[in-house]
Amino acid sequence: MKANLEKVKTLAKDLRTSYPRSPREKLGGYVIAARCVDKCRAFLLGMNGEYNYWPCSLAGQWFSFTGITPEQFKDMVATGATDEELATWIADRSKVKNPDDVLKWNNAMRDTRLSDMSLQAQQYLEEYIPKFVPNHRPVYVWFDVYDLEEKRV
Repeated sequence: MKANLEKVKTLAKDLRTSYPRSPREKLGGYVIAARCVDKCRAFLLGMNGEYNYWPCSLAGQWFSFTGITPEQFKDMVATGATDEELATWIADRSKVKNPDDVLKWNNAMRDTRLSDMSLQAQQYLEEYIPKFVPNHRPVYVWFDVYDLEEKRV
């Protein structure tokens, strides 16, 4: 696969001035994947601002579930693949072939409460949330942190 950063530029969001897609938004049938694409494209072009492509605990959940590595994904995104092309590539590369397993995983990710997370993640979010999430907005599940901070809800 050959990198085509000119094509990536036409698809990328500048994360220095805007937000990546919500982790709730699906790509290729998976939550988190669309956000990974936005962060990866921006990273490839040096427009990721404070967002990390990798390592990232959210992306790590998706990479672990699908068996796709961050490097494989980055190489494919670097070709300038569209969201539709990436969805096909993900379907071909993912170790998960049963759509019901994907559905269950998506719902588990959407429903993950902070108290269900590792102690390390809980400790991190204990300090992160008061700094970046509006005080008057309660966090019910993990994805709320992103959507509240990035003003989607």
